[in-house]
Amino acid sequence: MTDYQEYLDFLCSALESQNKKNIPLNENTALVADIGLSSLEVMEYIEKIEDHFDISIPLNILPDVNTIGELAHKVKELNL
Repeated sequence: MTDYQEYLDFLCSALESQNKKNIPLNENTALVADIGLSSLEVMEYIEKIEDHFDISIPLNILPDVNTIGELAHKVKELNL
């Protein structure tokens, strides 16, 4: 079973190309406030995650997800 750290590592590496501000990415990094992702970039990012883990992420959870860490926990829950 994949552990939280593996999810976190993938989510951070998948964000590198969209990290235009070159800020350090960690579980407390806010997807919109810190990185400044547009709604289209968020959707592209979610698509990368879905493809990698072969899961479907319901869009209704996104308003509750602000940080990379929160997203890692959600992806882990969905992948059980």
